[in-house]
Amino acid sequence: MFFISFILLLIFVMVSVGFFTLMERKVLGYIQVRKGPNKVGYLGLLQPFSDGMKLFLKEQFYLMNSNYLMYLICPFFSLLQSLFLWVLFPYYINCLDFNLGLLFFLCCSSLGIYGLIICGWSSNSIYSMLGCVRSVSQAISYEVSLSLILLGFFFLLDSYSIMDFYYLQGSIWFFLMSLPLFFSWISCCMAESNRTPFDFSEGESELVSGFNIEYGGGGFALLFISEYSSIIFLCTFSTMIFLGSDINSLMFYLKIIILCFLFVWVRSTLPRFRYDKLMYLAWKCYLPLVLNYMFFFILIKLLCFYHFFL
Repeated sequence: MFFISFILLLIFVMVSVGFFTLMERKVLGYIQVRKGPNKVGYLGLLQPFSDGMKLFLKEQFYLMNSNYLMYLICPFFSLLQSLFLWVLFPYYINCLDFNLGLLFFLCCSSLGIYGLIICGWSSNSIYSMLGCVRSVSQAISYEVSLSLILLGFFFLLDSYSIMDFYYLQGSIWFFLMSLPLFFSWISCCMAESNRTPFDFSEGESELVSGFNIEYGGGGFALLFISEYSSIIFLCTFSTMIFLGSDINSLMFYLKIIILCFLFVWVRSTLPRFRYDKLMYLAWKCYLPLVLNYMFFFILIKLLCFYHFFL
């Protein structure tokens, strides 16, 4: 049953990545006052399968100067890392129940940086290396804020388990008691997944396509799937932490879709940040905010203990 649950979860994640790309193209189309994909299948519903077939059936070319083995392995490593995160999905039965879910998330999400480094380095191209350096420095900067936000909630819950978020958010969502923290978390997630307005590794005007510039066909498709599955997982994780995590209700999945829509909406609305402002935002704005919230959560915990023992 464990194995069947994991396989089903992976299949649904793959299908959801395809339809997320369709939703993104549709939303971008309507925001730009044009039609999105609407030719392949009814209302364009078969477009993701058509795009996937096109990418995987294309001719695979190999760079003469690349580090051949690393160049081939890297997309598979990135995909494996992004799918491995989905082990944290909070099942009640038939799947793993982590007591250390928050720590597992931090460990696995930090491994994604190795995928970026290897992708940029193995192509032996100056453009991929530039995109790789920019995206790695960005990801490391914003991971500090992400980790401290989760650490603050650990002080509040006294537990690393994701199921405890579900139990404690029965009466009040954490979103309501930490609104600034929620918005800083969402923007950190955008920076972590290299999405607009933080897509410096993929700055089209300067670097064409960042660390994956030399990939085409199947390799590009694997990197694309890993990026989008990470985005969907971050939306799921944000819902579990801030918006109540009752996975048996339809509202849980509607909240995930709303957060995914928010990622697309921000992409179509905001221009790209300047790079020095990106670093300023991470170290001078988000970090002090998160540290202050950590002290706030510790204070709440101490007051609860004081009230309980008296």
